[in-house]
Amino acid sequence: MTVSSLTASSPSTLQRLRTAWWAIHRWIAILLCILLVPIAISGALLVWHDELDALVHPARFAVSGNSTALISSYLDSARGALPANFTPMVVRFPAEEGRPITVMARGEEGGARQLLTVYLDPPSGRVLDVVNFRSSFFGFLHRFHENLTVPEYSGRAIVGWAGVGMLILSLTGLWLWWPRNGVFRLGLRWRRAGDATISNLHYLLGFWIALPLTFVSLTGIYLSFPQTARSAMSAIASTVSSSTRKPSCDANRAARSIRSGSSPNETCGLDGVVIVRSIRCSTPPDGSTRRTSGTRSASAFTVKSLRRRSPSSESPNTTSGLRVSPS
Repeated sequence: MTVSSLTASSPSTLQRLRTAWWAIHRWIAILLCILLVPIAISGALLVWHDELDALVHPARFAVSGNSTALISSYLDSARGALPANFTPMVVRFPAEEGRPITVMARGEEGGARQLLTVYLDPPSGRVLDVVNFRSSFFGFLHRFHENLTVPEYSGRAIVGWAGVGMLILSLTGLWLWWPRNGVFRLGLRWRRAGDATISNLHYLLGFWIALPLTFVSLTGIYLSFPQTARSAMSAIASTVSSSTRKPSCDANRAARSIRSGSSPNETCGLDGVVIVRSIRCSTPPDGSTRRTSGTRSASAFTVKSLRRRSPSSESPNTTSGLRVSPS
């Protein structure tokens, strides 16, 4: 076979491959559009969760100021507004002014575990609203985006495979977009498909959103198949660093305590309650030599129930104490 015959056969091979990729790209888009469009819309709405929530429910955000009170006063206000079988778990401070403090509590209602959110006025601790997140509009969006609200019918797996389809769409789209002569800048010109406006828009917009869609697809696949993804990542990590010894749980806990400048057994002073605090500050916390930039923006306090135990009998997997770490 001569060089000229190889050259002559190469374009036809590439054309057949291009035709095959085009068919795959088109049919995946047609079959998954009914599923991908609502998933994408729900994800976009969740990005603007706080802004939309304040617009729809202004009473929850009717705060009287930005000053704050003691954590115990917020916990007391939340307990007074919650049913007796609900326990506060998280006190969340707003990241910006004009927002309420929220206390998240878990408990059982109607034989099922529920999550209630109490909205509080920062200066006074006055209860603004109590919301069952699962039955709210944004709770529905979360469940739809996660498992199409049908977890009993493998909804999470369906969303994951839709992410696989979107990943294939992105990769095949980039392959089809690439100019046949290999000149990158020619692919950015407007008239790649003659005078067809829709096709030209698809070429240009498709290229610019292909990489973000690839990243979104990969994260969605990871969240839909966490165990499989972690196993794959662990296998890769163990291959790369097979000789590295993993630190023990005790060593990790000691290192975190040294970095935060706190004792592993330090508590908030309330029986059976542990508070974990995360802040952003302009100065490093005690015990840290690393200086962080930025200003204080938000704090989150996680409240957990603990049985009294001595430091020697404490399980390595038990997290306790007040810890301050730059976010």
